[in-house]
Amino acid sequence: MLNERIKQLRTERGITQVELAKKLNVSKQAVSNWENDNIQPSIEILMKLSDYFSVSCDYLLGLDDKKYLEISGLTAEETSHVQQIINDIRKK
Repeated sequence: MLNERIKQLRTERGITQVELAKKLNVSKQAVSNWENDNIQPSIEILMKLSDYFSVSCDYLLGLDDKKYLEISGLTAEETSHVQQIINDIRKK
């Protein structure tokens, strides 16, 4: 499950394995190995993946299907607008 989630999130973001590797300061081969389920990332890297993709470690591990938006720094009014957009999209 972890390998599928990493690949899914990477492709959704439209970045290559090389680009993800650079963001995490690992080799392209490491990313390839994770996605092919040859090896598992360390806990430290799991936390970096979680932060980079704005998902929980539980999501990466397949224990939770929730995704989160980082809204720190937005005003209450801006947060309300974001919530309204999400509500409108869900109604479709």
